Amino acid sequence: MVNIKHTRYIFIAVVALIVVVAVYITFFAKKSAPDFSLYEAGPERKAAFFNYFQPIVHSINSEILSDRKKVQKECEANNDSTSLGNMAKKYRLDKQDVLNEPMCNILLRRVDVIPASLALAQAANESAWGTSRFAVEANNFFGQWCFMKGCGVVPNKRDKNKTHEIADFRTPKDSVKSYMMNLNTHEAYRDMRKIRQAQRLQDVPLSGLTLSQALLNYSERKEEYVEEINAMIRFNNLQRFDDVINSLQAGH
Repeated sequence: MVNIKHTRYIFIAVVALIVVVAVYITFFAKKSAPDFSLYEAGPERKAAFFNYFQPIVHSINSEILSDRKKVQKECEANNDSTSLGNMAKKYRLDKQDVLNEPMCNILLRRVDVIPASLALAQAANESAWGTSRFAVEANNFFGQWCFMKGCGVVPNKRDKNKTHEIADFRTPKDSVKSYMMNLNTHEAYRDMRKIRQAQRLQDVPLSGLTLSQALLNYSERKEEYVEEINAMIRFNNLQRFDDVINSLQAGH
C-alpha cells in the first residue's frame, strides 16, 4: 500500500531542492563569457566579442539612464537631499562632496551613460579580446583591482611590496557594471565626467573618442594607452554602437 503522506513529503522535498538549485544558479553560481579563443583571431573573434558585450553594455547604460531620469525629476522639482539619498549612496557621494557643491550638480555629472564605443574598446584592450587569464579566471575584462586579501586573482608579476589583486566577478555583466561605476565615481575620472557634462549642456551626442582623452589615469601608459583606445574605436568603427544609447535621448 502506498503511503500517501510519505510520498507527499518526498514530493515537497524534491520541489524544495529544485527551488534551491534554481536560486543558486540564478543568483550565486559563476557565469562565464564564451570561450573567445575558439574563434579565429581577427574579424571572427572581434565579431563574437562585440556581439556578446554590446547588449550587456546597452543594458547597463539603460539602467543608468533610468537612474538619471529619476535624479532629473527630483532635481527639477527642487526636492531636498533626503529624496536623493539612495542615489547619493549608490553613486558614492560623501559628506565632503555635498559641502562643496549642490547634490544635484554632482549626481547629474555622475549618473550618466558610458559610450559603448569606449566600453567595448577598453574591454577588448584590457582582456586581449576576452582571452586573458583574468578574463577567463575572474570575469575581469577591464583590469580592475581590489585590495582585500582573497578578493580576486593574484597577478603573477606583482611586486613583492604590492598587495592588490585582480578583482573576481561572478559574471561578465558584473565586471561591466563595476567598470562603469568606477568611471562614474572615482576621483581619477572627474575630468571625464566634466567633459561628458559639457557635451550634455551643448546638446551633442556623447562620444567615446572625446571622453577617452580624459582617461590618462586609467593606465600607467598614459597617452600611449589613450591613443591605443582611440585607434581601436576608429579601426573597428565602434562609434556605430554609440548611436543606440544616444538615440534614447538621455537629456541634460
